[in-house]
Amino acid sequence: MTYLETCLALLAIWVVVSGLDDLFINAAWLWGLALRRLEPSAPLSASCGRRIAILVPLWREGEVIGKMLGHNLAAIRYPNYAVFAGAYPNDADTLAALGRVTGVHLVLCPHPGPTSKADCLNWLYRGMLAHEQTTGEHFGAVVLHDAEDVIHPEELASMDRHLDACDMVQIPVLPLPLPPACWTHGVYCDDFAEFHSKDLPVRQMLGGFIPGAGVGVGFSREALEKLAARSGRPFDPDCLTEDYETGFRIHGLGRRQLFLAPRVSEGRLLATRGVFPRDFTAAVRQRARWTIGIALQSWERHGWGRGAGQVYWFWRDRKAILGNLLSPVANLLFLQLLFSGEPSWILLVPASQVALRTWCAARIYGWIFALGVPLRSIWGNWINGAATVCALWRYGRARLRREPLRWIKTEHTFPEVEGV
Repeated sequence: MTYLETCLALLAIWVVVSGLDDLFINAAWLWGLALRRLEPSAPLSASCGRRIAILVPLWREGEVIGKMLGHNLAAIRYPNYAVFAGAYPNDADTLAALGRVTGVHLVLCPHPGPTSKADCLNWLYRGMLAHEQTTGEHFGAVVLHDAEDVIHPEELASMDRHLDACDMVQIPVLPLPLPPACWTHGVYCDDFAEFHSKDLPVRQMLGGFIPGAGVGVGFSREALEKLAARSGRPFDPDCLTEDYETGFRIHGLGRRQLFLAPRVSEGRLLATRGVFPRDFTAAVRQRARWTIGIALQSWERHGWGRGAGQVYWFWRDRKAILGNLLSPVANLLFLQLLFSGEPSWILLVPASQVALRTWCAARIYGWIFALGVPLRSIWGNWINGAATVCALWRYGRARLRREPLRWIKTEHTFPEVEGV
């Protein structure tokens, strides 16, 4: 067997192993749909109207934060909430933009930025506590959002009804539709439509921990106090994906988590919407950070966990390290097999995966948009491959130099009101 044949054989083995894993999730999803097991089983209580704090960490968001707050403050249909915006003393544009918005509590981080999103969130949490001491108010829940988010008007009311039975509630995060020519943004649409329509509901049904999405996630006050019990900080400032880490820690504390699958409320999908990176470089930067935090940092911090279930979900989250590197090569192999005229059973695995991904995208964005899923999947594989190379380089260099991993900001845009 030649070297090339050996490499192709190993690639085929990987495709089969990873494909069988995906087929298991797909089969579980179809089974859950048939038996209606994907719907959350948590009891839904009447709204108790608890006071909710929305925490919005900011760094260089002067161009978008005014639009975001102006739109969402007018749209939210929940009377008992307050917004806390965290900024840095060396971010004059963001501070100026916040100064033009009324009804928002500014929390100024005591040190220059940027640090990390988790660090800013910790200072926001402390600012909320200080506000309570000053005013006598009490916040029963905390919801996280970013500067580009379009918040559903009924989100806080839904959080309030579910947080009696759960300590963490995650609603779907779905990119807003853009013209089909925005291929990179379209990859995000496909990714989130599939993950939040299929993967996360199955993960919940099978008892896995629910990783937070960073936005559109609500926590009970008790859960945050448990997270902050040791260090006084509910979020780990050294973690590049504090949302994933927080979801894992809450599950480890035995607190109940809930993911609400996409559904329509008030004529709109109950989801956090937004515009994601639209060019290759920005997408690679963002996904490199995700890969470092979810696959590499969590491996370093938690190993492979305890019990078969935790090992499996860590495998699902970390197999992207190898899979993303091999996917562009696998694409070329599949295209060669497809046009060779010789049918191959190995094509059934990616074909079924693309078919279900297309169906998930069609449910959210319509069939015309979903027709582009096969081509966008190829483009997405190249983005993920480049992001993984970047992640391995950054992580390896930081560890060899004994340097802390640096948090890299994603540039945000807020859609025009007509697009919202």
